[in-house]
Amino acid sequence: MEGFDGAERDDSVLDFTRLNLDSLGLDNLSEERRRDTRQLYLAYNRLAVLPECVCLFANLELIDISNNGLSVICEDVTRLTKLKTLIAKNNRLDEFSLPKEFGSMQLEMLNFSGNRFEEIPTQCLQLQRLKSLSVGGNRLKAIPAEIENLTSLELLYLGGNLITAIPPELANLPYLSYLVLCDNRIQSVPPQLTRLYSLRSLSLHNNLLTYLPREILSLVHLQELSLRGNPLVVRFVKDMTYDPPSLLELAGRTIKSRNLPYSPCDLPSNLLYYLDLASKCPNPKCAGVYFDSCVRHIKFVDFCGKYRLPLMHYLCSPECTSPCSSNPQSDADSEDENSVPADRLQRVLLG
Repeated sequence: MEGFDGAERDDSVLDFTRLNLDSLGLDNLSEERRRDTRQLYLAYNRLAVLPECVCLFANLELIDISNNGLSVICEDVTRLTKLKTLIAKNNRLDEFSLPKEFGSMQLEMLNFSGNRFEEIPTQCLQLQRLKSLSVGGNRLKAIPAEIENLTSLELLYLGGNLITAIPPELANLPYLSYLVLCDNRIQSVPPQLTRLYSLRSLSLHNNLLTYLPREILSLVHLQELSLRGNPLVVRFVKDMTYDPPSLLELAGRTIKSRNLPYSPCDLPSNLLYYLDLASKCPNPKCAGVYFDSCVRHIKFVDFCGKYRLPLMHYLCSPECTSPCSSNPQSDADSEDENSVPADRLQRVLLG
């Protein structure tokens, strides 16, 4: 998924792979050959800089310069207006290696895996046509909120970094189908990811997850969920940490749960706004609501008849009985379990 699968070698391809090159000379290459070249392979050499002469290939669509000692990508690469794919895996690139105008390119696939990036360069977040971004095996500590600018993105590979959190802005990528965040230090999944309507595969293995948000059930196209290597809870956990509701919340709960009528003529605008923030208790046997004060619960949900996964949900009070049994092996009735079709997730990988 992350790597390039290879290309058919023909007259449009120049392959300089494994030639121990530390520079690139094109003196013996005809003008016609340069014009016809669409793919240039320079992998497994000793190039420290992407050679400036690559700009002589005016119709170039793909460059693979993986497994070199590359630390700088030259400014001239921005002159390649037809370049769609840049693969530069396993080099020495960092956030200072890219030209300033890199973000103006028309790239659709960019692979910087196995480099030294500590953050995703700003230029990469300006690539409006980018469909595939791979920055796995680097030193990233965070995913910038500006990732939402890559609105054409379909694949995001950030496995093998030092990432601790998933920003909610990631949910603003309408075409994202494959999200790989394995082998990081992520402790929780934001419920906003339910807005990733196109998501088909979510890889979260080898992180620090102890639960999943119950909203993950709304990912209707999700076919693969990888969770192995996480400290997922193995029994039903009830968190009794509970701040008593304020008088304002108690009043709001009473109005909402008893359906007391009110109008803009009865209440000031700030209270009307507050009442609109009421959340219904997910327990189907409870008609209560809550605003700010709630009890966190972990419940186990059967995704596809075989695996029971811990999902986060909230109840209105400690006295509210959870809609599922405290026994993780129980088949107690649950509206979530019954509502998930058996084919929702084709693969749930836990081990």
